[in-house]
Amino acid sequence: MTEVTEGVPLPQVAELDFSDLKVALRKGWADFRACPVYGMVFGAIFAAVGILLYMQFVVWRSDWSIVPLAAGFPIVAPFIAVGIYEVSRLRENNRETNWRDVLRAIYAERKRQVPSMAFVVLFIFLIWVYIAHLVFALSFGLKPLTNVMTSTDLLFTREGITMLVMGTVAGGVLSFVLFSITVIGIPLVVDREIDVVSAMITSFSLVLNNPVVMISWGFFIAVVLFLSMVPMFLGLIVTLPVLGHATWHLYRLAILDDDA
Repeated sequence: MTEVTEGVPLPQVAELDFSDLKVALRKGWADFRACPVYGMVFGAIFAAVGILLYMQFVVWRSDWSIVPLAAGFPIVAPFIAVGIYEVSRLRENNRETNWRDVLRAIYAERKRQVPSMAFVVLFIFLIWVYIAHLVFALSFGLKPLTNVMTSTDLLFTREGITMLVMGTVAGGVLSFVLFSITVIGIPLVVDREIDVVSAMITSFSLVLNNPVVMISWGFFIAVVLFLSMVPMFLGLIVTLPVLGHATWHLYRLAILDDDA
């Protein structure tokens, strides 16, 4: 179980503006250009999982077997993010990047706070799965469960529109919560000896103190990732590592007492 660090003050968050987002993106792009292989490997893992999920859900129409694979993804994702952050940290410290150090950093996180953060992400994902089924049931009543990806005409019925509205609202709330507690929460537990609860509170505090900038950042990430998934998820091979590197640098800008 995760233990809350008692008597240790939470890190102080900065007031950010849009210029900070530009700096983070510029540095993230620089990290990717300097060490593209690492990011492309990690991005390819996300793309491969996305393609497999698409094949199961749309092509093979395997509605239920997709759940275990999709549920495992939130557990793996934070560890992959650790690898991207480690590349940025090595470059930040003017150290040579190599697979040994990157993989060692990922492996070391198994005994720290990243697993706890991963299960928080998984928990929110499972809540979304439950809500998605509840929204479908409330919208379509006793009608049989239908794959709306292959029966898009359902989306233009009254029940379909109701499902879209309810699902969008519920998904938006959960997405905001997930984004708020992880945007700097994950890099914070990677960089410092801090418990996961304190990291999530600090991350949420950053969003509350900088709502316009941080919500814009979240919206930007959502749009970029959506566009990256259009060409069969292949765009993720580049955009995910760039956003990952940028997130590390945004974290550095967001913490005032950053003496790590």
